Amino acid sequence: MQYEFKNKKITVMGLGLFGGGVGVAQFLARQGARVTVTDLRNAAELSSSIKQLEGLPISYKLGGHSEEDFTNTDMVVVNPAVPKNSKFIQIARNNHIQIDTEMNIFFKLCPAPIIGITGSNGKSTTTTLTGKILEETQRRTWIGGNIGKSLLGYLEEMKPADIVVLELSSFQLEELNKTGKSPHISIVTNISPNHLDRHADMDEYIQAKKAIILHQNFTDYVVLNYDDQELRKWEKDCKGRVLWYSANHTLANGAFVKSNDIVISMNGQNTVIPCVSRVKIPGMHNLQNILAASCAAYLAGARKQHIEKAITTFTGLEHRLEFVREVNGVKYYNDSKATTPKSSIAAITAFHAQVILIAGGYDKGSSFEEFTGVCAQHTKAVVLIGKTAEKIKELILKKKGSGETPSIFMLITFEEAFRQANALAKAGDVVLLSPACASYDMFLNYEERGRKFKDMVQAL
Repeated sequence: MQYEFKNKKITVMGLGLFGGGVGVAQFLARQGARVTVTDLRNAAELSSSIKQLEGLPISYKLGGHSEEDFTNTDMVVVNPAVPKNSKFIQIARNNHIQIDTEMNIFFKLCPAPIIGITGSNGKSTTTTLTGKILEETQRRTWIGGNIGKSLLGYLEEMKPADIVVLELSSFQLEELNKTGKSPHISIVTNISPNHLDRHADMDEYIQAKKAIILHQNFTDYVVLNYDDQELRKWEKDCKGRVLWYSANHTLANGAFVKSNDIVISMNGQNTVIPCVSRVKIPGMHNLQNILAASCAAYLAGARKQHIEKAITTFTGLEHRLEFVREVNGVKYYNDSKATTPKSSIAAITAFHAQVILIAGGYDKGSSFEEFTGVCAQHTKAVVLIGKTAEKIKELILKKKGSGETPSIFMLITFEEAFRQANALAKAGDVVLLSPACASYDMFLNYEERGRKFKDMVQAL
């Protein structure tokens, strides 16, 4: 299958440490485009991403950008990590160069219906679960997007009868909005402050997320979290059919919990799945993720037996409230993916045991008010690291007043923080890495941070 890229000069802006630009660079080069990859980082820093492009006819401009790659080209493909106020994007615009993104290209060319999933927290778990339920139906299912897998290279294998499940970030949606496209089925898990280091304010962030519903039509569906106050306001903007899910309310249209059952209610019919006690991933937030995934997968053709099998065998994702091991009666959990206060709140409150929390990191501009209140009430001790440590410590001290717990420690290195948390833990306690912050001040990404934590647990 040939697309419109053959012999075109295309600049891929931002290869990324996590390979964010690898998929689109591979795809374009294989389509016969003349690809130039440019990135502010140098070849040594990008070596793992460059390795994946070995053998392809790609030229590199690394360690900085050059104006000619944004003027003397047919198209610029921008990685989501590139700031939208970049002067080089403006140069391309001023020269009437077409600007696109990997996700926009995928939406234009994908032959199969798309389920798109966004939200401030729970996206990856919900995306994976939705895909796993649909795989049980024997329908060919493709899972990718912001979860870390580009699907562009699989376009030629995709058929209209397949289904695609995509995790979509606010940055991807902001650009997708310009194409006038939204998924056939959309899920929004929740909305809380996030990426305010990149979005001007909360309104701009919400508007970016809203692109997932804005271009739907009356044959499309959106699955929204009824327990989220912001999402309840979205109903008036939805052109597709709205279904809700809730862990706390009985609903006429959507998915909810009733004692040990998940109930999917649609068109006056109830599908009852007795499975809550057999769910392996802890926490109320994960029950909400399961409800969202079940509802969307049901709309796409999954039935009771497919949903039940997938959600009772799913053990969770790496770095997302991942049980590492138990040592001397202490359980260790890696929740390094919790890069927002809201996601850490969900992790802390998932346990009935005493929690020793390791938190802190890079400041994304989030408010820590609610998070520190939960720390003050629900943790035995908090061990803090990174740029946000001082801010979090002061807020917890204010919230706990004269209370004895939690005890608070501030340490310089991640290793020292782990040793401190471990020294405080007694049999029956939980040591939880759930930072509430991004990792960029100390690590390449949340995955490196999570792996380091797991290595230290395994070495005990």
